[in-house]
Amino acid sequence: MGEQFRDNYFLAVRMGLVLVLEIYIVLWQSVLTGASAWVLLLLALFLGAIAAKELVKPQKQVVFLIGAAAVLYFIILLLGNEFILLGIFLCYEFLTYFKLKILWYIFPVGMAFIPNEINAYMQIILGLLMGIIYLQHNFVVESYRQQAKEDTVAEQSLKHSIYRREKEMQEEVRRSLLAAENQMLEERAQLSQTLHDKLGHNINGSVYQLEAVKVLMEKEPDRSKKMIQAVIDQLRSGMDEIRAILCKERPAKYELAILQIERLCEDCQSKGVNTELTIEGELVQVPEKYLEIILDNAYEAVSNSMKYAKCTRIEIKIYVLNQMIRCSISDNGVGCEDIVDGMGISGMRRRVREVNGILDFESAVGFTINMLLPL
Repeated sequence: MGEQFRDNYFLAVRMGLVLVLEIYIVLWQSVLTGASAWVLLLLALFLGAIAAKELVKPQKQVVFLIGAAAVLYFIILLLGNEFILLGIFLCYEFLTYFKLKILWYIFPVGMAFIPNEINAYMQIILGLLMGIIYLQHNFVVESYRQQAKEDTVAEQSLKHSIYRREKEMQEEVRRSLLAAENQMLEERAQLSQTLHDKLGHNINGSVYQLEAVKVLMEKEPDRSKKMIQAVIDQLRSGMDEIRAILCKERPAKYELAILQIERLCEDCQSKGVNTELTIEGELVQVPEKYLEIILDNAYEAVSNSMKYAKCTRIEIKIYVLNQMIRCSISDNGVGCEDIVDGMGISGMRRRVREVNGILDFESAVGFTINMLLPL
């Protein structure tokens, strides 16, 4: 109900205005003299034409305005210039319909100087009042209403854009994680193949020699001892090879972490946001739990920057010190003075708190997330 009134309030004001004018003119010095029925009929037709104009399409409204002008002409012709106030009102209706410039709104007031029985000063005041009402609506209220419509469209477009970018970011993160998992599977398969190729023959040879020792143990004990020692040496050699292969072939967690962060930066670059990654210190010394925290928080921070910050640059800095790790993710966007702990920030705090770390935010220029993780 309230919204419907806001949309049609000006129509109600205009109908009330023309009705008040008609009553005022009719009662002024007993204008109705003998032809009251005809006067009331013509005034009703005038009011009806003005009201009906609002019920048709804008292209046809001018027909009703012309009809109202014809009715007003007969009223003035029959009863005199006392109804000139309705002419001023009708002029403003024409100005509103044709959307003329503000300068034109001065001219209808000049009709108040046409001689008639009604006080000229009163007509001027009423004409100015009508002009102010129409000016306020046509040039102030309508401009705000148009701006509100544009803001609503822009807001909906922004929400749609944010939703689309969020979906794209989630898809990119999913693809990055899938690529990292595929790389881990490939490295595991390569590790399995290497172990099979290098150690399968060694272990099979040891089994054959032990089978032979079992047969020769009672008949040739000295030879059996030599064969057992050879098997022991061969197995020790195999263990050394296993250690060497695992040290060489095992996928390092820190390498995967760097790979994922670099892919995150590449995703941002592809969306037009310049992203810079800085790593100082020995990341190989960082525990896997810490790497997971840094990765998860980096994904969350970058996702928020891409969705809300309207930034053109993101910096990710990781410093591995003697006793702690310092990580910061910053952007040059609009910043945020009032930080609300939603799901994302609450998750960051929880992850950092699990390792007795410190998480804080800066918003002097852009937005920065700082993490301190004790080693």
